[in-house]
Amino acid sequence: MSRVERLRELLAPQQLGALFISKEESRTYLTGFTGSAGAVLVTASEVLLLVDFRYVEQAAAEAPGCEVVRVPRQAADAVAEIVRRRELQRIGFEHEGLTYREYEVLSKALHPAAFVPVEGIDRLRWVKDAEELAHIRTAASIADAGFAHIQRFLRPGVREREVALELEFFMRRQGADKEAFETIVASGVRSSLPHGLASNKTLEAGEFVTLDFGAVVRGYHSDCTRTVALGQASARQCEIYALVLTAQQAALDGLRPGLSGKDADTLARQVITASGHGDHFGHSLGHGVGLAIHEGPLLSPREDALLEAGMTVTVEPGVYLPGWGGVRVEDLVLLTPTGCEVLTTAPKQLMIL
Repeated sequence: MSRVERLRELLAPQQLGALFISKEESRTYLTGFTGSAGAVLVTASEVLLLVDFRYVEQAAAEAPGCEVVRVPRQAADAVAEIVRRRELQRIGFEHEGLTYREYEVLSKALHPAAFVPVEGIDRLRWVKDAEELAHIRTAASIADAGFAHIQRFLRPGVREREVALELEFFMRRQGADKEAFETIVASGVRSSLPHGLASNKTLEAGEFVTLDFGAVVRGYHSDCTRTVALGQASARQCEIYALVLTAQQAALDGLRPGLSGKDADTLARQVITASGHGDHFGHSLGHGVGLAIHEGPLLSPREDALLEAGMTVTVEPGVYLPGWGGVRVEDLVLLTPTGCEVLTTAPKQLMIL
């Protein structure tokens, strides 16, 4: 079924006349429109792409399967008029797609039609089709090339920000639309910060350097983390690195459709916990990646959803010791019918540069 047809399956069970879609990723997924503003109203027979003056031509070119409707930038009254003309009584919206203020304005404008939250819309994006996978593979290959390129820039005296900029520029030159998120470069004691954004700190010999980065291609993201040592690695650094790599490999070996996100997380967490470092692995094992850098499913102690073939997720265990440093190793993988395919090809053995 088409993406819109799968969305329409949510209408009847909840007695909805239409679904109002406002999240950028959902908009793009359903229509192909890549503008930064707009909404989609999907009824049983229509797909209306609502955009303001800035995007009318772009919407017509990118979303030929939709009826493009020009609306004011403050579109609540225009949406209400469209709903009234079609005599729609119940309109669903993405429960995570609106701010409370936006909900208040739209709900008031649509009255007496009911405006009700709907769950499960994001889940339509969890399993990727062939076109999506092609873009994700390209984004992953650009990130791999970026890691190979940046290694010669990792040396004492270079600032973390300089490393991040060089990596981002390189990925753009290789065809990335942009970086997938603000690049993380965390060295020395800062490598214990899971989201240690690049700072003015200079790299020093004997330190770990953690790099977390990705590329965007046609809206689709990649995500990769590698940790390297500069000049030399102590016995403790080698020990912690080997632990994280062992935990990651255990997860890759066991990951398969049918596992819950909770069970997938356990594959790596039990290895780290058994070593005495359970308290130093404070985030989830991974997350879905696609039009959003963080989407479902989660590989998390709190995720009951089952994994399916065609999902793309990260596998990224880490150990973080405050005041000392940390290690994270992350691959982007595709769930296959029998296991998983690792899309990230950058080397993972501890590199001493």
